[in-house]
Amino acid sequence: MSLKDLPLSARPREKLLLQGAKALSDAELLAIFLRTGVAGMNAIELAEHLLRINSTLQNLFNASEQAFCSQRGLGTAKYVQLQAVLELSRRYLLEQCQREEVFSSPQAVYDYLTIQLRGLQQEVFMVLYLDSQNRLIKDEVLFYGTINAASVYPREVVKAALKQNAAALIFAHNHPSGVAEPSEADKLITHKLQQALSLVDVITLDHIIVGGKNCVSFAERGLI
Repeated sequence: MSLKDLPLSARPREKLLLQGAKALSDAELLAIFLRTGVAGMNAIELAEHLLRINSTLQNLFNASEQAFCSQRGLGTAKYVQLQAVLELSRRYLLEQCQREEVFSSPQAVYDYLTIQLRGLQQEVFMVLYLDSQNRLIKDEVLFYGTINAASVYPREVVKAALKQNAAALIFAHNHPSGVAEPSEADKLITHKLQQALSLVDVITLDHIIVGGKNCVSFAERGLI
């Protein structure tokens, strides 16, 4: 059935205009992005098909260009459009973090870090540099690979903090396993970093672990 054969209230674009984006399902939102279907499937049916074979939006959005373009109804143009949408979302959240006192708005930090780190196949260690008003100066990935005392160097973190003239830092890293619980190695290196930074009067505000859809905050757990 063509989308034109559906009542107006069931067409994704019209439904969004009438009820707002939150009223739409994942498939309906994806159908708006796809715009058209393929032979035998309208845009909603194609969206449902893509969600079914990819299991989650995360898997679809994080697919490589080759894997994405190999799927029915997709191609290079759609891949480019999707990457542009994801980058715009990242920059929108970055603007929020830069305008606001990010430590007083932890959800904005979680949302930003989730877009940055969720779905990565390799662990990365990111630092958010904050000014004296807890506004974001810059974010930077400093280390790649398994996070432990051997791969994250406090001296390099201190040097980077001084270079950015940061008053405070928030650490973040991802767990590709999808489990956001901190390991003993995570706790150990956080303690070492906190000690090193205190010597140069830089405050460690938090260490956030992103795993799947979840974020765990050391500050909320009382670990900092």
